[in-house]
Amino acid sequence: MISLRFLFVLGVGLLVWTACAPLSIYHREGVPVSRMQSDLLACEISALADVPVANQVRREPPRYIPGRRICNADGSCYTRGGYYVPGEVYTVDVNLGLRNRAEQQCMANQGYSPATIPNCPNGVSRAAPKGATQVLPRLSSQSCVIRNDDGSWQIVTQAG
Repeated sequence: MISLRFLFVLGVGLLVWTACAPLSIYHREGVPVSRMQSDLLACEISALADVPVANQVRREPPRYIPGRRICNADGSCYTRGGYYVPGEVYTVDVNLGLRNRAEQQCMANQGYSPATIPNCPNGVSRAAPKGATQVLPRLSSQSCVIRNDDGSWQIVTQAG
């Protein structure tokens, strides 16, 4: 059974990992962030309607653990027989890839393109005034993102 402590540590680890990862968004210069988010939601709903979840239950193959010879200090030995460990059962959504492509096509039809923006260096983050991006700016190779504690983000362009 999975302990609550393990789940807590896993959750904290995921939060730290996502905070370190670059920001991946759909971008169209000059569009308000709230509009991009509502367009994305509409595309996600449309993609889900067009390509619904299709979960399949699958099982990994069983593994054979071979027997082994065990000896104690007085030299008497015995052989413990081998055994099979059943494969793990897991669920996979076979439509996930197609649904993601439908979402991407929907956003492309509205003029958006995927963008990955790296995190700003600490010096840039400390120097920038606190805020959140309201309108998607022009992106360049000097653009970076500052993540705010409330989940919002600020795209800035470093002086180059």
